[in-house]
Amino acid sequence: MTEDAVRRPVVPEATPGPGEGDGFDAHSLRAATATRFAAAVAAIDAGELSFPLPGSGGTTERFAALRAVAEDDLCLARLVEGHVDATAILAELGGPAVEPGRRWGVWAAEPPGEGLSAVRGTDGRWSVTGLKQYCSGAHSCTHALVTARAEDGRRLFAVPLTEGTYEPVEGSWQALGMAGSDTPDVRFHSAVAEAVGDVEGYVDRPGFQHGGIGVAACWLGGARAVARALRAAAHRRGSPHTDAHLGAVDIDLRAAGLLLEAAAAEIDADPSDTKGEARLRSLRVRGFVEAVCDRTLGHVGRATGAGPLCHDLRHARNVADLTVYIRQHHAERNLAELGALVSGREEE
Repeated sequence: MTEDAVRRPVVPEATPGPGEGDGFDAHSLRAATATRFAAAVAAIDAGELSFPLPGSGGTTERFAALRAVAEDDLCLARLVEGHVDATAILAELGGPAVEPGRRWGVWAAEPPGEGLSAVRGTDGRWSVTGLKQYCSGAHSCTHALVTARAEDGRRLFAVPLTEGTYEPVEGSWQALGMAGSDTPDVRFHSAVAEAVGDVEGYVDRPGFQHGGIGVAACWLGGARAVARALRAAAHRRGSPHTDAHLGAVDIDLRAAGLLLEAAAAEIDADPSDTKGEARLRSLRVRGFVEAVCDRTLGHVGRATGAGPLCHDLRHARNVADLTVYIRQHHAERNLAELGALVSGREEE
């Protein structure tokens, strides 16, 4: 199935559009994105917006839906992707059901620093305490899946975001790009938690790799949004240089779309990763899509100059958002891992 054959999901609109008309304001962007996020989750609950589980036979549709939301708004896509990723994780690891009205995030980044610790009480119940960084949707999610260090190792926990037990750290998200994604640090205070899966179950499951490709689908949607300015410029006043830039971008975006479709088909054919190819697939897809995004940013900027960045708020946001979002890719570290796998050294 080609990407053009997949129905584009209808993303609920916010009134007014996030950040439109009044210039850049991080708080307004956050509030507008939160409104759209709540509407999108309501549409998912009502069956109006669909993200089939990875490996369910509808992975092509899942990636296409993520890409379409991201092409509309990358900040919204960051929150929607987290919610549908949480749904997939809970289904794969046998966690609690995602009940209607709940908005989930997946907060699993573990950069250097304090981190989150989990303690199991004498009654067998878990609680988490400490600092978790990069918590997208910190003010709009009702629940989160968080990784934390327990006595027996790293575990995943489902945590209701109850007032008094978690606190977004104001001022810890200063980004201009992805400002609306609301991704500050969050401090937990003995928050009630439910263990999901076994030790290291979050990263060891096949779905961890499938989910990483879902993020790449969002990156691609963002690149398509950035490319709109180049396409419009070529349409208005085509020149050999502008057309050449657009041709290069078109090839890249088309190739990335086909690669995502091929990855989706492979995931559906082997959802449990019996062939052991999931990590290799994820590294290849994410590496290629990140490179396509980087080249698209370069081509569009070189072809259109400073004008759209200075006078088109929507385009300026798209560029800033994509620039930040693709830094989830671990660059040369991921490329080095891929090279080691391809060389066969990882198998020795």
